[in-house]
Amino acid sequence: MVVVITGNDKNLTHPHKVLEVLPEVGKVLVEGVNIRTRHTKPNAQNTRGGIVKQEAPVHISNLMLWDAKAGAGTRVSRGRNNDKSVRIAKKSGEVI
Repeated sequence: MVVVITGNDKNLTHPHKVLEVLPEVGKVLVEGVNIRTRHTKPNAQNTRGGIVKQEAPVHISNLMLWDAKAGAGTRVSRGRNNDKSVRIAKKSGEVI
């Protein structure tokens, strides 16, 4: 779960679900964010054609992890827990 912190879909109080991560280009596909319309011609699979709405990738710097305990977006720090590297939420101090 992430929060969009910049752009047209900015909402710091509403978390969104991550659908896909594209690490090679540094982008993330987020459900209901950055909706684009695409006009399609009729073909064998889609005999009617028309306008299709779909999500486009968002740059990872425009997102922040959702902290359920704090009820807001949070930054992440690294720490050690039993000789294992873990991510820790800055706002609540919980291990992610």
